[in-house]
Amino acid sequence: MIELPNKTTSKIAIKLKPSAELLVKKGHPWVFENSIIKQNKEGKSGDLAIIFDSRKNKFLACGFYDPNSPIRIKIVEANKPVTVNMEWFTHKIREAHQKRIPLLQTNTNSYRLIYGENDGLPSLVADVYDNVLVVKLYASFWFYYLKDVLPTLIEISKAKTTILRLSRNTQKEGNEFNFSDGQILDGNLKNEVVIFKEHGIYFSANVIHGHKTGYFLDHRANRKKVGIMAKGKTVLDVFSYAGGFSIHALAGGAKEVTSLDISKPALEIAKQNAKLNPYIGEHKTIAGDAFDELNKLAEANTKYDIVVIDPPSFAKSASEIDRALASYKKLTTLGVKLVQNKGTLVLASCSSRVTPELFFNLIEETLHKNRVDYTIKAKTLHDIDHPIGFKEGAYLKCMYVQIKL
Repeated sequence: MIELPNKTTSKIAIKLKPSAELLVKKGHPWVFENSIIKQNKEGKSGDLAIIFDSRKNKFLACGFYDPNSPIRIKIVEANKPVTVNMEWFTHKIREAHQKRIPLLQTNTNSYRLIYGENDGLPSLVADVYDNVLVVKLYASFWFYYLKDVLPTLIEISKAKTTILRLSRNTQKEGNEFNFSDGQILDGNLKNEVVIFKEHGIYFSANVIHGHKTGYFLDHRANRKKVGIMAKGKTVLDVFSYAGGFSIHALAGGAKEVTSLDISKPALEIAKQNAKLNPYIGEHKTIAGDAFDELNKLAEANTKYDIVVIDPPSFAKSASEIDRALASYKKLTTLGVKLVQNKGTLVLASCSSRVTPELFFNLIEETLHKNRVDYTIKAKTLHDIDHPIGFKEGAYLKCMYVQIKL
């Protein structure tokens, strides 16, 4: 392992507005800059903020101070005093690992070990791909605590190689320790493309240059579900990226699978991922804008037994919610046109600002408006390694709808 910084950080005393105090008491992990009414000194990244109850002047919570974010404090413990040290981090990581054990008892060696705030370790993500651990930092304060978390993360994941990934904002901020995105922190990496298993199906992740940590693990359970449904069927996988749904469908015995994505390089990865697994069906690809290509397929009266539509996040801010909802309506309407009689339309959203209730209601309203005869077969949320610890931590939702023509 490379030598990790061992730099002392400070403690800051903080008091909050009553409304923010109440949220912290209830376990919300974020304190915004405008919620702070008093602090004893200017804080730096990595400092530990100790929040005191404004009336009783007693310990309320502690968290990491982040001067680079409007979310000024990321809470790690509330309502009981703790010492934030290696022992405390080890307990948190072991606690997170316990939640994942049922998944690890399946034929799967890829999973999210730490999911930020939802596992009590805000702005930290740790994903495992076979024997490679990818640690992604979404805040620079983690540079000061890597020495306390890495040994346990490596031990529990049994990783032979550990890679550091940094969010765009963290890269922009820079750091005094010369950490960089894609840096190898421990072990050796023979190939930046790592092969891993997901419920017995092989995939690849580029752990150095790939999106996020190299792959999107969150849809694992939905991919498996589609794979089981796909035997002898024709499948359209829209916004397919590296072919997650496509490969599960092919491995599940689909007669024909079409992967549709705007990115030609992503479709090439999908083809390579398919070749990692035995399949007998035909794998087609369409490169182009999803809305345009779906329109073309509908005009040609092309039909599929299963249509999966899993777009990227359409609402990264509150101002984008209305536009996102309009896009989901359009995709639902287009999707219906492509489904065979008694076929299945699978619609997903990863926009955290669009709640499950809003998303599911929108789909049903759109189906009603288009006078579609349908049956809801399932509604799903996060897989087990993406636990939901607070409202904003929930983003993934998926609906399975059988269409009757």
